[in-house]
Amino acid sequence: MPSWKLVSGLCIAFLGTMVVLIGVGYTMVSVPSENAAAQSQSNVYYWADGKQMVTAGTGANRQNVTIDRIPKAMQYAVISAENKSFYQDSGVDPMGIARALVNMARGGNTQGGSTITQQFVKNTYLSQEQTVTRKFKEMFISIKVGTKLSKSQILQGYLNTSYYGRGASGIQAAAQTYYGKDAVKLTPSECAVLAALLKGPTYFDPAGNPNWDKTATPKANLERSKGRWAWILGEMHKDKHLTDAEYQQAIKHYPMPDDRKATKGMTGQISYLADTAKKYVMNHSHITEQQFAQGGYQIYTTFEKKKVDALTKAVQKIKKARLKPGSRPKDKYAQFGAASVVPNDGRIVALYGGDGYEHGHFTNNADTAGVPVGSTWKPFVLAAAMQYGTYKTDGVGVSPMSKYNGDDHLKVRNQDGSYVLNKENKPFFQNNESNHPWGYITLRKAMEQSINTPFVQLGWDVGIPHVQDVAMRAGILKDSLAYPNPSFALGTSTPSAIRMADAYATFAASGQHTEPYSVKEVKENGQELPGFKKPKPKEAIPADVANNVTNTLENVIQNGTGQNARALGRTAAGKTGTTDSNKSAWFVGYTKQLSTSVAMFRENPQNHKLLSMNGTAGVASIHGGDIPTSVWTEYMKVALQGLPDTPFPPAVKIGQVADEAGAPSPSPSVTATPSAPTESPSASPSVTATPSPSASETCTFKWACPDPGSTDPGGTNGGVSSTPTAPATTGSGNNRGNGNGGLFGGPNG
Repeated sequence: MPSWKLVSGLCIAFLGTMVVLIGVGYTMVSVPSENAAAQSQSNVYYWADGKQMVTAGTGANRQNVTIDRIPKAMQYAVISAENKSFYQDSGVDPMGIARALVNMARGGNTQGGSTITQQFVKNTYLSQEQTVTRKFKEMFISIKVGTKLSKSQILQGYLNTSYYGRGASGIQAAAQTYYGKDAVKLTPSECAVLAALLKGPTYFDPAGNPNWDKTATPKANLERSKGRWAWILGEMHKDKHLTDAEYQQAIKHYPMPDDRKATKGMTGQISYLADTAKKYVMNHSHITEQQFAQGGYQIYTTFEKKKVDALTKAVQKIKKARLKPGSRPKDKYAQFGAASVVPNDGRIVALYGGDGYEHGHFTNNADTAGVPVGSTWKPFVLAAAMQYGTYKTDGVGVSPMSKYNGDDHLKVRNQDGSYVLNKENKPFFQNNESNHPWGYITLRKAMEQSINTPFVQLGWDVGIPHVQDVAMRAGILKDSLAYPNPSFALGTSTPSAIRMADAYATFAASGQHTEPYSVKEVKENGQELPGFKKPKPKEAIPADVANNVTNTLENVIQNGTGQNARALGRTAAGKTGTTDSNKSAWFVGYTKQLSTSVAMFRENPQNHKLLSMNGTAGVASIHGGDIPTSVWTEYMKVALQGLPDTPFPPAVKIGQVADEAGAPSPSPSVTATPSAPTESPSASPSVTATPSPSASETCTFKWACPDPGSTDPGGTNGGVSSTPTAPATTGSGNNRGNGNGGLFGGPNG
């Protein structure tokens, strides 16, 4: 056992060392300057070819003001909300630092309860790294600030260096950005709103930030802002910083901030390109939004100006030709979103996000959630069936030549033969667009005509978890998946246009998926930053499965609802999609070199809810095979100029024929089929027998070519149209709704 003298000596030595270290640490750090923090720089974005796209963040949205120009209400709002003991404490919260260190030791972050003094230190040094070194440095600086600066100077510095969102750093910039006035003129009620933003502008800006987080909708953010605004006013009143009369006046009405405004250079598609790139940078680095707003970054994007311009022109051309919002009320609020991704690479080369910030449209339609994709989801159901099979095949994949009942208004069956029940405990019915008696048809034919009932039952037979698995491995994000009821197979999920283009690129790349990316390189003041390596492809779907899906989708363009895309004049595959109540319409298609998705929808600008497109463009309903396909075709013609017409890999025979329970055997006799695919809900399909393909016709699905004389409409010929040379003007196989079952109704293509 060591003697008491040795123990005492060691303790004295340790304490002496600590005193020396603290003294050295205190001496080495300097007091931060709010003026130095105000010296922001520009961020420069570059096109894929290295040419400058736009310069953003010029530093104009930052101006320091003295404490006498900051209302007392603003000062007390942050004190009551964040640091009630501000005027009494030393500027350091030892317990908060201790909690942060414990969190870090456990593998969490170092964030703990910080004082206003500590927040001021963090704001000026702008280092958000989660390390012990940073935390101790912050402590030493905060102690020194507490001894060298007055409380008024610290509070002034904090309010001048805090970030309030929308690119506004400092209370003066925030007052101008949100209320169009100088800080000195802010009311107590407005001060409480701005103080609430310090909790996190992404979630407390009433304008919303769905481009950053889909939960940060305008509605949700407004509720959060109002809640914290009222709480802050209540705390100010409780702390005697507002009289009874002042409190009653302030709490009477919530002072709604001004709408967002476009900043210099952020117009047209540039605004959405920069937004997408910024989001990618933030998600792949430790750069905070406040640091990014400070500037000094050079962002090298994947966007190709020629393709971006071509996509914009394609949308504008079709809009001008088809939409007349000035004379047709149903044409108002029609919007488009589109994205273009390179298969086997993942780079996003073009997108269309909307009319532009200058027109008050701040949501990036290419990267937003909330728009159901309809029947463009069916290829994931087919891929899951090919890979996993159904409960009847014992893990063996299902052939696309398997037959399912395509008739209208069918009950969905469980594996034991019982009926799936809806919320009312009644059988779940699925409907098609029309009541045409398709009978038992192949899955290939059902995809061609975009018939709902076969895919709803197929999805249930395969198992929704398997469909989810395939979709996510192809590139769909989990948080965009819808509730897994039977209609899930029809596209009630809401992936972005970027994610749909990326997922279809997986089919184009024979099952190889690459994460989509919009930034190749980021530099800070000329120095390259880590974290922006090019994503590598990996197998997501077996090649034979992906190639069979592609072959099936080639047939959709050649003979089905996507015939308008034949105008591209080269090898392509794709799928149309239309949703229940005609609230959205999609076309997603690809060649070997490029995958592009186009979405069209109407949205209420006030509550951002989707509106029906019935009557839009002067037609009964908008379908994926109509306007979206036209936009896709116009764009792809230009985007693919100079590139060879490369065929897809051949589709080899896959899986086993596993007909739905109840399918007749052998194949049924001749069944009538429409003469041409059409999605028009007002016209019933004509009835024409489907002839066998002539010797001159090409059967692209070689192993499925019919025996001579076969007349099965959805059988072994893989869906040869009765009028294969007549292009459809719209497409076919939509949904009338979902009977008495389902949560979202039944989308269709």
